[in-house]
Amino acid sequence: MRGILTQSDKTMMTESGFLQHSDGLFAYIDEALDSLDADFDCLREGNVLTIEAADGTQIIVNRHTPNRELWIAAKSGGYHFAERGGQWLATRDGQEFFAVLSQVLSAACGESVRIAPFAG
Repeated sequence: MRGILTQSDKTMMTESGFLQHSDGLFAYIDEALDSLDADFDCLREGNVLTIEAADGTQIIVNRHTPNRELWIAAKSGGYHFAERGGQWLATRDGQEFFAVLSQVLSAACGESVRIAPFAG
């Protein structure tokens, strides 16, 4: 298990770079979910991407611009991710963003869901 990320471990990208990256990431997630057999609806409002499963379970992905972090909120808890070496890793335990997203999506729909990491 990887250690906790500290502020000094984080690579701080510019605000405009972060906004551009997260816009692309939100679009990528929406397109990836559209291509799956699982039934998810996505709604983008500002800094928030709401993903809703067929049973109404919601997963919230949002960007926190001041800290340049991506956040996931799901039934299993809240996760904060910081960019480190080209990957978005959880600040608490080092888990990769898309691994966590795939886990919470799988839990929401009751079947295995995997979204590959965003290369953008």
